[in-house]
Amino acid sequence: MLSPNDKKLEKLDPFYRPSMSKQKTSAEIISEARNALRTVRTQRPFTPREDQRKLFGPASSRTPENRPPSSFSLHASSFESSDSRPISSARLSPLELRPKAPASPAPEEDPCLSFPKPPVDAAKMRRISSARARLFRAASQGALLPDRTLPPAEPKKTVESKETVVKGDPMVKINGIYLTESNAMGHLKSHPLQLTYDGGFSEIQEQEMFKGTTSLPSHLRSGGEQGKRCSRASSYSGSSDVSQLEARAVSKANLQEKDTEIEVDEVFWNTRIVPILHELEKEENIETICAACTQLHHALAEGNMLGNKFKRRSILLKTLYKLVDIGSDLLSLKLAKLILALKVSRKNLLNVCKLIFKISRSEKNDSLIENDSILESLLEVLRNEDLHTNTEAFLYCMGAIKFISGNPGFLDEMISKGAVEILVNLIKQINENTRKCGTCLPNSGHLLVQMTATLRNLVDSPPARSKLLSISALPQLCAVMGQYMADKDVCTNIARIFSKLTSYYDCCAALANCSRCYALFLKVINKYQKKQDLVVRIVFILGNLTAKNHQAREQFSKEKGSIPTLLSLFHTFYKMDLCAKEQAGGAQQPKVQRPRAPAEDVLIKLTRVLANLAIHPGIGPALATNPHAVGLLLATLEYKSIEDCEELVINTTATINNLSYYQVKNSIIQDKKLYIAELLIKLLVSNNMDGILEAVRVFGNLSQDHDICDFIVQKNVHKFMIALLDAKHQDICFSACGVLLNLTVDKNKRVILKEGGGIKKLVDCLRHFGPTDWQLACLVCKTLWNFSENITNASSCFGDEDTNTLLVLLPSFLDEELALDGSFDQDLKNYHKLQWETEFKPVAQQLLNRIQSHHTFLEPLPIPSF
Repeated sequence: MLSPNDKKLEKLDPFYRPSMSKQKTSAEIISEARNALRTVRTQRPFTPREDQRKLFGPASSRTPENRPPSSFSLHASSFESSDSRPISSARLSPLELRPKAPASPAPEEDPCLSFPKPPVDAAKMRRISSARARLFRAASQGALLPDRTLPPAEPKKTVESKETVVKGDPMVKINGIYLTESNAMGHLKSHPLQLTYDGGFSEIQEQEMFKGTTSLPSHLRSGGEQGKRCSRASSYSGSSDVSQLEARAVSKANLQEKDTEIEVDEVFWNTRIVPILHELEKEENIETICAACTQLHHALAEGNMLGNKFKRRSILLKTLYKLVDIGSDLLSLKLAKLILALKVSRKNLLNVCKLIFKISRSEKNDSLIENDSILESLLEVLRNEDLHTNTEAFLYCMGAIKFISGNPGFLDEMISKGAVEILVNLIKQINENTRKCGTCLPNSGHLLVQMTATLRNLVDSPPARSKLLSISALPQLCAVMGQYMADKDVCTNIARIFSKLTSYYDCCAALANCSRCYALFLKVINKYQKKQDLVVRIVFILGNLTAKNHQAREQFSKEKGSIPTLLSLFHTFYKMDLCAKEQAGGAQQPKVQRPRAPAEDVLIKLTRVLANLAIHPGIGPALATNPHAVGLLLATLEYKSIEDCEELVINTTATINNLSYYQVKNSIIQDKKLYIAELLIKLLVSNNMDGILEAVRVFGNLSQDHDICDFIVQKNVHKFMIALLDAKHQDICFSACGVLLNLTVDKNKRVILKEGGGIKKLVDCLRHFGPTDWQLACLVCKTLWNFSENITNASSCFGDEDTNTLLVLLPSFLDEELALDGSFDQDLKNYHKLQWETEFKPVAQQLLNRIQSHHTFLEPLPIPSF
């Protein structure tokens, strides 16, 4: 079914019909080239391969003095002998329990907890001292119990400990704690100890512990509140003594365990590690040392001595650092892998990353890198080390990974080891830090150049593209481009990533959904208008977005200054290309030898964007009435021939074709239609079939105007259109037939079809292309219908031979079973049936009825086979 807009257009019987608004199926691809409004395709901008591996290539905007070096010397002396973990910059929270200086006690405070006071009378002092002595003596014998039963209190949540006595050992293990037998308090055998979760003893627990002992002295038992407090303080003091004993016992046990571990480490060190170190110190030959390094790595892993916890780590590192001076790439890679496994930090981490970077600069070392699996160690650095404190180390680490990613053989390994996720996570960290602090990290721009260059290499792989979509990486890349707008290298790399991604439908749709990307791209164009390598990629991305997404066309057009920005860019590079041509004196090299000029490449991409935007019904009419836009397009056709730059001329003509579709008031295309027709004749007489096809399409739209029809007849363009019917090219025949159809609307011009055998060629097109192309068959029937409007006799109108052919062909084509009997898939068959029923059948039936009614003799002829 046609949309309401399509039905309105059908009443006017235009040459081209717009696409249906429904979702395009695979079957409709065959008619894509015939839409009145067509998108334009082009090649992705070419990125030359760099001759040398460097942090920043020759096209970098960074001056040598403003970028980190790619060449440097590295020796054993570059490493620090003492390597500890970097001091954390995070501020620790203060402890909740801090010791406080005791203040002078108030009179009402507990005298047992106060500072010493002046002595009381001697008799009282003796009584207190003797009572305290008896109390502690009783406690040490395990026979102390208050003579008064306390009221039951709500018990705390407790855990009952279990006694475990280790036989044959003077130590007793209680609840996992070792105590000497003399301090183990034997009364616990009959009274299980109750431990509260807060590690102290409750008053009830104290009662259970001391049950069955003698009573306290009467003056402590009934001496009022002061006596009670003193009693509690005394019991706490006893508990403190026990806790101290337990702590000392635990400490002693831990020391014994550590001593055992040390003894085991000593044995392993002396028997497994030391012999290998002796081998390394000999430095006999590279192969022996490399084998010893591999053996050392395996031994350390077996003894759990990798990482930064091993106490002899510094000895190992000193030995390894000395071997760096040997200068072997193979040995250096093995040393670097082992040093990284020992978790070096700060300057040493930087130096080992530089060492790997230095080796990876040579492509011949790629096989060494692959064999030693150094890639995993580099990714481990990016995954686990702190970005803020190791930015320079990350820079050289990423530089090495960038070089590795340039080798297609590493892509699968990198992706499988999580390289995409690691890089995107680092980009997120940089974005968050910039958003929070308002400023960029030092050297983060240098680092981002390496990261984005690596992603540019990775996106050639389908799994990498899928990962980027799954982790929403495209908005993060847009954020980086916005924050680092002043860094041309970062913007260029991101533009290269997007130019690759938008060549694929799902990635293109994902970027189109990032609403901020359109304003971002316009900002880049305005900032770097004369930077061809960046601008050409941004325009290519916009061409991809507007070619595949109708909403993207609308969103882009709504951005402030979108169309003026494109036209300003068009004007800039048009002038640049014109000046370059004038400086060359107008002489052009042969097509095979002449490379495409940079300005031409930008213009090719720009005309493509304009052609795609013109498809939108809200943008196309505005462009058609824009003198600046149409003027630039016509100026391009004026000074460029198809021999000079084929793609630019064809894209420009396709843009004019899309704009000529709109029959609107104040259309510049309509005002200059005759001048445009003059320019198109140059294309018609060329030897380029693509250029001829585009020119015929424009004539198809323009020939709806009476003045253009007169121009076609005056310039004998109609003869050229008739000749094109013999091209045996469906699209060319379709376009040429459309022009002839528009000419036959004028009764005075119908006779031209008899010139050059026009009728016969139309009938031949119907025979050859009808069963597979019902749109073309419909156009042929419409043209013949217009031509035979005033028919009196079919034979005199079409000729005997052509009349008989039509009388055989049309009935066979109107037979649905014969007409649609093709070896097509179901989608394509449904599409053909729709075209046959809605377009061909009504017109063909009317034409057949007219011929039959004006034909007096019908000779039976065999039905032709198809």
